[in-house]
Amino acid sequence: MNRREFNLSLAGWAAGLGAAAWVHAEPVRPNVLWLIAEDMCPDLGCYGNRLVRTPNIDRLASEGTRFAHAFSTAPVCSPSRSALSTGMYQTSIGAHHHRSHRSDGHTLPKGVRFLSHIFQESGYFTSNATYTGAGKLVPGKTDYNFTMDHAFDGVDWRERASGQPFFAQVNFHEAHRGPAWTEARKRARRIDPARVTLPPYYPDDPVAREDVATYLDAINGLDEKVGEVLQRLKDDGLADNTIIAFFGDNGQCLVRGKQWLYDAGIHVPLIMHWPGHIEAGRVQPGLASLIDVTASSLALAGLPRPERMDGRMLFGPEACRRDCIVAARDRCDETRDHIRCVRTLRFKYIRNFMPERPYTQPNNYIETNYPVLGLLKQCAARGTLNAAQQAFMQAQKPAEELYDLEKDPCEVNNLAGEPAYQSEISGLRAALDRWVADSGDQGDLPEAPSAIPDDDKPK
Repeated sequence: MNRREFNLSLAGWAAGLGAAAWVHAEPVRPNVLWLIAEDMCPDLGCYGNRLVRTPNIDRLASEGTRFAHAFSTAPVCSPSRSALSTGMYQTSIGAHHHRSHRSDGHTLPKGVRFLSHIFQESGYFTSNATYTGAGKLVPGKTDYNFTMDHAFDGVDWRERASGQPFFAQVNFHEAHRGPAWTEARKRARRIDPARVTLPPYYPDDPVAREDVATYLDAINGLDEKVGEVLQRLKDDGLADNTIIAFFGDNGQCLVRGKQWLYDAGIHVPLIMHWPGHIEAGRVQPGLASLIDVTASSLALAGLPRPERMDGRMLFGPEACRRDCIVAARDRCDETRDHIRCVRTLRFKYIRNFMPERPYTQPNNYIETNYPVLGLLKQCAARGTLNAAQQAFMQAQKPAEELYDLEKDPCEVNNLAGEPAYQSEISGLRAALDRWVADSGDQGDLPEAPSAIPDDDKPK
């Protein structure tokens, strides 16, 4: 009997006996609900943003635990989601290039398990959806850089057998640049671009202000839809026994955000909620990686971890605090690069393995969709950029970057060459070298042409 047949048989058995028999035969296990926001940093009211209106997510945070320093393992969706779905660094399982292995049959290494399969084999119904509003769920984003059969059982947790626990992913595309941003600027209450605080690496221009304001308006729309899904859970009588994790899959879909290892590309919101089990109103100040959500979802549900998993437990006596997090960027679309970062609470170290490749090497997706990139090019041609803005337009990247995040949260003052910081950079260099060796980082292996989708091959 294969995995799908087993799950259908189990679901049929449960449906035939009814919810009471299911509960009698099995200990009551919690449901697990992942609310995944595409392309957003912690730009929420509960994280201190005063322009957005996010009462539903803020309430979830007040009733659960909010992580102040949570990070994705990659600054773009497919490697980040490949890591999330396995609890492994994408660089360790050959899933680090964006939208790779679409048709070459690449599978997970021995000992690495797909999270949904673990839940299925434990009797859970698994679903994956994108919530489009008005109660409508459609098949959700997967975007894994490996081949996977029967990833999920359905789209809606309501499809499960009576009394059967579920693991559900609900995705929200509002913060992802595209049609949702067009709709965001049609909202009755829009954010005034004049009130937006621009990062120092953007020129103070109406184009930049409008772009950032639109992103924040999209988050307002996201919050409304998150509220609708949470209300749906309550209406089904499931809120008290459901572990909820709300997080972003990677950072902002803005210039110098998504696709880059600055905090704008990897710093994400993370809120976890389970009444009576996860402390309410707590702010966790330490470092967390999104793959820790994977490990913690299994542990909280009482399920065993697979043989190989890099994620760590976030709660309870087995909680393992991180001294640093590591993130990686490799090929994105047709743009080849190889970058790694180590971040502590105080410092960020970035190693550019291909410094000869500029930040602005050709990338059709960014050139077509990011108006601020066009603005930067125009201002560079006119010679009106300041030093912080000009750095992104240089013909080469520095081989190393070091930022003191307490003094320089926007990461514009590179301290890698400063004598006073050689102790810090030496320690972070060594930490990255250890991680590359210990994790089996495959970033320096050449990518086979068959692994690259035709649309992403260099033109």
